[in-house]
Amino acid sequence: MHNPQREPMLALNSVILTVFFFLLPLLPAQSQADTLSDQRVASFIESVRAAQTLAPEFEELERQMDNQNENTMPDFSRIVSESLEQMKGHEAYGRLEDVVQDHGFDSLESWGATGDRVFQAWMAIEMAEQKPAARQEMEAALAEMENSPHMTAEQKAQMRAMMEGAMGAMQSASNAPAADIEAVRPHVEALRQLGEE
Repeated sequence: MHNPQREPMLALNSVILTVFFFLLPLLPAQSQADTLSDQRVASFIESVRAAQTLAPEFEELERQMDNQNENTMPDFSRIVSESLEQMKGHEAYGRLEDVVQDHGFDSLESWGATGDRVFQAWMAIEMAEQKPAARQEMEAALAEMENSPHMTAEQKAQMRAMMEGAMGAMQSASNAPAADIEAVRPHVEALRQLGEE
């Protein structure tokens, strides 16, 4: 059944998904003076793969986190660390800590800081490839939404906030250190595959 109210929402969601298709569903900021080495990036990716095996055991936690984050935009410069903070006090936190220590990380905090930097650098690489098109699509979707007679003011405000979050993510990506980008670049395909998994 045709529902004209859903069309702007679906178009906007499609754009947002295009921009954020690589978000990890997972994690305090580490000093940028520390080197993000090739080995550290590889260890992070392997640790995420290992951590994914825990997912079936903690589906309820995942649902709770999804519900908490449903109407808010995450801080994309702390995407991994922020997720870790939500997990504190849960059995999954301790289990995940065991996994990351098995992969050479001292703590979940250092793992989360590494993940934040890997994610930010990865986003920078993806945005460099599609930034002009992505920005144009977002602007077009925003204009279409603002002019839609089928959306309430509340819906428009919510979508506008999401778009501002998306723009913020693009800005965050532009702040990624060049050394981090170069360390992550050889691992882009592995990260994309991880996102698909």
